[in-house]
Amino acid sequence: MKTAIPWLMLAALAGAGPMAVAGVGVLPVEPVDIGTEPQFFVDDHIVDNRWALKQKTEEVLRVFHPPKKHQSNPLIAGEGGYVCVAQDREAGLFRMWYQTYDRAGKTEDEAGDYAIAYAQSKDGLKWERPKLCLMNWKGGKDNNIVWRGFGDKRASGQQILTLPEKDRRGYRYVMAYHTSGARRGNNGIRLVGSQDGIHWDKAGDTLIAPLPSDTVNSIVFDPVRRLYVMFCRDKTAYRLFQANILDTGESRRVARMASPELWTEWKSKPQNILIPDEQDMARGFNRFYGMPARYHAGIYWGALWCFKLNTDIWTELAWSRDGVNFERMPGRPRLIDLGKDGAWDDGMVFGGSDWVEMGNEWWMYYSGWDGPHGTRDRTPGIGLATLRKEGFVSMRGPRGGGVVCTRLLRWPGGKLIVNADAHAGELKVRISDERRKPLAGFDYADGIAFTGDNVAHEVAWKEKAIDSLKGRVIRLEFLLKDADLYTFRSTGGE
Repeated sequence: MKTAIPWLMLAALAGAGPMAVAGVGVLPVEPVDIGTEPQFFVDDHIVDNRWALKQKTEEVLRVFHPPKKHQSNPLIAGEGGYVCVAQDREAGLFRMWYQTYDRAGKTEDEAGDYAIAYAQSKDGLKWERPKLCLMNWKGGKDNNIVWRGFGDKRASGQQILTLPEKDRRGYRYVMAYHTSGARRGNNGIRLVGSQDGIHWDKAGDTLIAPLPSDTVNSIVFDPVRRLYVMFCRDKTAYRLFQANILDTGESRRVARMASPELWTEWKSKPQNILIPDEQDMARGFNRFYGMPARYHAGIYWGALWCFKLNTDIWTELAWSRDGVNFERMPGRPRLIDLGKDGAWDDGMVFGGSDWVEMGNEWWMYYSGWDGPHGTRDRTPGIGLATLRKEGFVSMRGPRGGGVVCTRLLRWPGGKLIVNADAHAGELKVRISDERRKPLAGFDYADGIAFTGDNVAHEVAWKEKAIDSLKGRVIRLEFLLKDADLYTFRSTGGE
């Protein structure tokens, strides 16, 4: 099996207690309507119980699978900052936007100038930085700069947003960014749109939050709550002026704002929702630099930047079912770790949340630095880490076998698809009723065992089809023998 980290081991090493039954959010209402979205095992939201058949010697474990850094890293050397990537299938291109900076003429204590640069690739590995000649930068226009912010003053912390069509305002791409140095009343978090990702509409550039949150301010649309949520820094109350820490307080936390509308000045104020805890502080990581986020399959996924003042920054995985209460892994394994000493990314790594689906993999781009936060003597780059599709976490059954039993589900019809690796063992599925009585024709003996490795395997039974149970309240009981189950989903009724 692939390199992975059992959570039970991590929790024991860190002295952490057992995880909450369904995370820190509210228990799901049963029967759960799962629709056609993949059901993840990152928490126990969908899990009612799990147990090993050899109860004294084995366990069913939740296992974390970190992505692997690509052997071609860095894909872009000597340049880079916060990075986001989108795939343009019509043009056959990957499009990248990254933050870049210029410190020419600045003193050690002065901030540099920031802008948004553009790159493109046909395969996601070999990147071209076209000379677009659009904006003055470092003394000329022979560059790949596409945006310098309101009034061409400053642009940093960019994010390309995933939006419903009604909120695109006719743009193909909408970018959130932070600016400062503009006229009073124009600084803060802004939105700007583009048809091609290169030419941005200055006339439509809109301020949505006059907040000096100098990080990636990640905006997520929650389709269930019909709400826009922003993860930012609370600089309405902390670090507003130059003074000692007693008076300024600390702003490097993760705060949350929300609004029912996007293209308007948001009425809510930031509230801190993620503050370093005792495990973080025991390691000296007592700040969060930021958290790019995305909403996928009913979950907010966050790439949490853990910061040890004033040195290392690395990326962990955080997640939430409601956008307020976030969980992290027991033992705090790293999603994207620092490189080995002497590597191009041995000082800081800033992982993004906008993974790109490539066949059976998710590709996650990140920026790295070969020096710590507290020095100017460092060089940036941009790299890639790859992960099995939907592969952050699996439920792993031991060699002697173990069961993962779901909560009550209302089956939406269609086929049952699993993302699983059972090449060293097998996976079988039983369908049972509320009291766990197997349904006729759907017991383990009636099913066809899966012994392969597939991100989308159709589970089948010898005589019956699960589509016949459309609308029924059922449980799925997965029997895992030396096998990993990452997700399951329904294809939906026809």
